[in-house]
Amino acid sequence: METAWLHVVGIGEDGMEGLLPATRAVVESAEFIIGGDRHPALKGAGEAERLAWPEAFDDLIALLRSLRGRRVVVLAAGDPLWFSIGARIGRVLDPADITYHPQVSAFQLAAARMGWSLPDVETLTVHGRPVEQMIAFIQPEARLIILATGAGTPGRIARFLTERGFGASRMTVLAAMGGAQEMRFDGMAETWDHVVPAFNTLAVDCVAAPDAALLLRVPGLSDELFEHDGTVTPSEVRAVTLARLMPMRGAVLWDIGTGCGSVAVEWMRGARYARAIGVEPRADRRAMAAANALALGVPKLDLVDGSAPAAFEGLPAPDAVYIGGGMSREVFDAAWSRLRPLGRLVANADTPETEAVLSDLHGAHGGDLVRLSVERAEPVEGEIRWRALETVMQWSMVKR
Repeated sequence: METAWLHVVGIGEDGMEGLLPATRAVVESAEFIIGGDRHPALKGAGEAERLAWPEAFDDLIALLRSLRGRRVVVLAAGDPLWFSIGARIGRVLDPADITYHPQVSAFQLAAARMGWSLPDVETLTVHGRPVEQMIAFIQPEARLIILATGAGTPGRIARFLTERGFGASRMTVLAAMGGAQEMRFDGMAETWDHVVPAFNTLAVDCVAAPDAALLLRVPGLSDELFEHDGTVTPSEVRAVTLARLMPMRGAVLWDIGTGCGSVAVEWMRGARYARAIGVEPRADRRAMAAANALALGVPKLDLVDGSAPAAFEGLPAPDAVYIGGGMSREVFDAAWSRLRPLGRLVANADTPETEAVLSDLHGAHGGDLVRLSVERAEPVEGEIRWRALETVMQWSMVKR
């Protein structure tokens, strides 16, 4: 069996002293050590040639491939496989060529400093990623540990919390944990004014005010939370729709005729790393969908200018398809052919013409066909009256 030539070494603020003897021996015998400016000096690390991380990830991979067969060490912070460079390297290079050497992670150190049980905490990163994605995790009594980059990032997160009624949340920024220069900054979101180091870890203990926005990850957010032009899928119907679509970790949704993006946004909120592609020919509605995605913590919503089925060209195969507008046999055939095995397709109709299409498709292919009727109570002249929303026919099936 060929010995791994690439070693991805997690290292803390204490440098070589914090490494296990076997890991230290790997570093001392390396021919090349690749690291960044933020990594500690490696006193006693042997005569290895030191190389700086290239700015682009593809350039790093090219460098590693050029060194294949040599004794190479790549330095990473903490655990190389927990929101770190090691996971990305392992998805590109042959895992048999790589040995990982984990160190205590920033999450573990921060949890220890806070006295929090790590399984009860949401672990997030906004390092090199949109900061807005943490918004989806703001919930009453939630505890968050967030890897951050940039001295201003905790301040931005404090504003997100305050704007949503969580200004009383307790925030702690930790930096250089485990080193001689370890720092800690404590405060509340609504009064946060600390100047902190660029590389930091943020711990948030969410505290909700009585009027706080409740943005739970269970589908069915209030219609009022979405910017829309009247075409939003009602929250009750949206909840049933998402239940049929079944958001799963890393799964891809095609939201055809996405409108303001309410279904796509809730799909991405419903499971970690779920992806959604909204197909929408109208620029004003794509703009609304983008704004909703940003405000509700899923800034990576992908929006495509086009109409079905022509817009499907070049898109990754979906795990789920939602057709909320423009349903036709042609659209169904094109979407169904691209849907992956065990994929879910859901189509909603609120016009006689589209209902007829769904009825015919149900007769030909099976699946579940239901009508969804919703009435909402509204005060009118001091009395409660019921207002019926448009009845929706919903057809759904799983590709087996």
